[in-house]
Amino acid sequence: MHHHLYPFERFPRNPILTKEDIPYPCNTVFNAAACKFQDKYLLVLRVEDLKGHSHLTLATSTDGYHFEIQPDPWVTPSPNPPFELYERYGIEDPRVTRIGDTYYITYTAYGPPGPRVAIGKTRDFETFERICLATEVDNKDAVLFPEKINGYYVMINRPSGMGGVKGSMWITYSPDLIFWGRSRVLLSPEPGWGGHKVGVSTPPLKTEEGWLVLYHGIRETAAGRLYRIGVMLLDLENPEKILGYCPHFIFGPEEIYERTGDVPNVVFPCGWIPEPDGTVKMYYGAADTCIGVAEASLENLLHVCRYEKHIEGKRDSR
Repeated sequence: MHHHLYPFERFPRNPILTKEDIPYPCNTVFNAAACKFQDKYLLVLRVEDLKGHSHLTLATSTDGYHFEIQPDPWVTPSPNPPFELYERYGIEDPRVTRIGDTYYITYTAYGPPGPRVAIGKTRDFETFERICLATEVDNKDAVLFPEKINGYYVMINRPSGMGGVKGSMWITYSPDLIFWGRSRVLLSPEPGWGGHKVGVSTPPLKTEEGWLVLYHGIRETAAGRLYRIGVMLLDLENPEKILGYCPHFIFGPEEIYERTGDVPNVVFPCGWIPEPDGTVKMYYGAADTCIGVAEASLENLLHVCRYEKHIEGKRDSR
């Protein structure tokens, strides 16, 4: 493999978390949000219980590889209206974004009406306060930008795409995190590795060149769905503007633990943590069954976002 085209290197002792690591009975653990909190690595794990409903449990680490898991779930489906109906079947796929001293968590609330995006917040990872159900039905894969842009909170999400329908990434704005609008399509599926659906994976990372974002692409194959990862760069001032994105996937299922599990052939990052040395740790669910970590340099990720222009430049100069 051309290393610069596939910037991520797996941690050799993956997976770092499996259901055997969870201190109470569960079906699987996967799709975890990630951040730094009080000088520790913190994961917000999606744990699927024995009923098949998901909740959130916290894990902390001093090195980013070996995690201690809290003995009890942190956030479970709300028993209170208006949230109870929409979270009845579980809380899924969290992403965490720090704005100021508050950690905002976007997650998929799943209930009888279908999946929708909800937002909650914490400052201490002890109390959790629900803010709102931010979207209508059939929406998931939501991340918040780590700062307001032109006075607005900004979110990327993925409306529709359920039941065989294709799904695009959208970007939407809010003055208060509750009312969302002025929505635009950011990126739609194109024939190829992400031909069926695309959805945002990780909260945007601010770089000098733009907002760096990982997203997943789903390809429908004769053997089922393949989930793989792409990267794009968005304009700092106008995040609707894609400055570049990689024409190929940069990370896909290869290892046994990514190829076999409850949902085979899935790598699904929900969080990444930038390091002082210019690298980033990406935490990803593998086959909806366990969690792995992989590392890349930010420079390499920015390079693959420029790659398409680089090739076009060569074509133009012929």
